[in-house]
Amino acid sequence: MVSVQTASVLLSFAPLLVLSVPPIWTQPEQVHLSYPGVLGSMVVTWTTFNKTDSKVEYGLQGGRLFEMSAEGDATVFVDSGEEKRKMFIHRVTLTGLKPAATYVYHCGSDEGWSDIFSFTALNSSSSFSPRFALYGDLGNENPQSLARLQKETQLGMYDVILHIGDFAYDMHEDNARIGDEFMRQIQSIAAYVPYMTCPGNHESTYNFSNYRNRFSMPGQTESLWYSWDLGSAHIISFSTEVYFYLEYGMDLIFKQYNWLKQDLEEANKPENRAVRPWIITMGHRPMYCSDDDQDDCTKFDSWVRVGRNDIKPAAPGLEDLFYHYGVDVELWAHEHTYERLWPVYGDKVYNGSKEQPYVNPKAPVHIITGSAGCRERTDRFNPNPKEWSAFRSTDYGYSRMQVVNTTHIYLEQVSDDQYGKVIDSIWVVKEKHGFSAWL
Repeated sequence: MVSVQTASVLLSFAPLLVLSVPPIWTQPEQVHLSYPGVLGSMVVTWTTFNKTDSKVEYGLQGGRLFEMSAEGDATVFVDSGEEKRKMFIHRVTLTGLKPAATYVYHCGSDEGWSDIFSFTALNSSSSFSPRFALYGDLGNENPQSLARLQKETQLGMYDVILHIGDFAYDMHEDNARIGDEFMRQIQSIAAYVPYMTCPGNHESTYNFSNYRNRFSMPGQTESLWYSWDLGSAHIISFSTEVYFYLEYGMDLIFKQYNWLKQDLEEANKPENRAVRPWIITMGHRPMYCSDDDQDDCTKFDSWVRVGRNDIKPAAPGLEDLFYHYGVDVELWAHEHTYERLWPVYGDKVYNGSKEQPYVNPKAPVHIITGSAGCRERTDRFNPNPKEWSAFRSTDYGYSRMQVVNTTHIYLEQVSDDQYGKVIDSIWVVKEKHGFSAWL
């Protein structure tokens, strides 16, 4: 028989014993949308920490709630940190959506449902004029632009978000809890509009595993490179990081390059370029920049731009490839600043004319937008930029873009420091697209 004294000691530990029981994690969280590149479809992705079914119930706004349902599956992601935390990433693809129709949905299972969200199915018409918010380098700490982006998304100002690399700072930290919290932070944007991404250097830990597992981009490359169409634009997302993290496979440089060449050839077929004449790329590290931090883009022989001759076989850069296939606009981040360039190729300016540099430009237009806000703050500029630098700002902020029609794209920069003021804007106007437009 246990003595009274022993029993009292055991009882004193009872609260601790109860507290050590882990919670049940069947509630969906970190809900985000992506466009899989197939007309009339949308992918819903979310996380649970216990295994559950993967269901989305949805219906047209104004109709009967949840009258349709779709099922998917979950993959197990084990973070490579010390704790080896395990999570279940759920993916469900909705198909047969009516273009431009608004749907109400929730996701989860009979063990727990998310909040109710809504989204508008992307318009399938090539005459659609999509509106984008675009930025890179947004962190869990000091995400200065986040609240404004959340509000503007919920006001219906955007059809798509482009996050051009560097998430959370960093997703793997604290055994991937920083990644979890960042995905919760962006849910109030990404659960309402497709959140399209590319990898940055801050995703590199454990071979980009947090990035590759958490996002659901088109194609079969774990979101590293892919392309999709919207309105009159063909949009290409790629990884600049293959040039820098050779320990994860030097062959990735060549695989991506060959894929890019093939994709650009397809996009340039006369029947395709006639329908979607704009080709827009997004990659994290720029080819050019005028910051003073000695990053790759501050050097004349930037690896992303001209390739790497210090490895065998030598790796080709991307500037000549993009120029040859008539890429119109190139979107970048990485530098924690905003910089707009004059049309540039081979380190030289090729304006359309002195009076109207962006009307029928003779080279691609580059935009660097990496100042959304993170713990590393903003960067400084070199006081003596090269002639291709047209406008620079160290304000926290983000960019907006509208592909208006086959000849006009509008771009502007929003300063969060100046309470949402538009501090820069341009119209890119092209009557011809493709390599012949440069001649």
